[in-house]
Amino acid sequence: MLNQIVLVGRLTKDVQVNKSEKGKQVASLVLAIPRSFKNMNGTYDTDFIECTLFDNIAQNTSEYCHKGDILGVKGRVQSRLVENNGDKRTIIEVIAEKVTFLTSKKEEANSEEE
Repeated sequence: MLNQIVLVGRLTKDVQVNKSEKGKQVASLVLAIPRSFKNMNGTYDTDFIECTLFDNIAQNTSEYCHKGDILGVKGRVQSRLVENNGDKRTIIEVIAEKVTFLTSKKEEANSEEE
């Protein structure tokens, strides 16, 4: 069996690191990934995929990446059951195992000036 996902997208906001109940560093980020085909209206839709990062990956991403940067995320898809006021639902999330910093807004602005 194989559970692996690779995503490349633009960071929608700066990453904030928090501490979990067990003392681990944890962060969430959302990647905006435009689809490669046009919808019925002739425009490109964008998917917003939430990813969860832990420990050093969370810390480094928070320190070096900012809103608008392009990131590559390699990880796995995981489901978990969440109960809220008696309602149970399954949440699907991406757990990042590796994050690659591809470009930053600052680098893109500098290359356009040249």
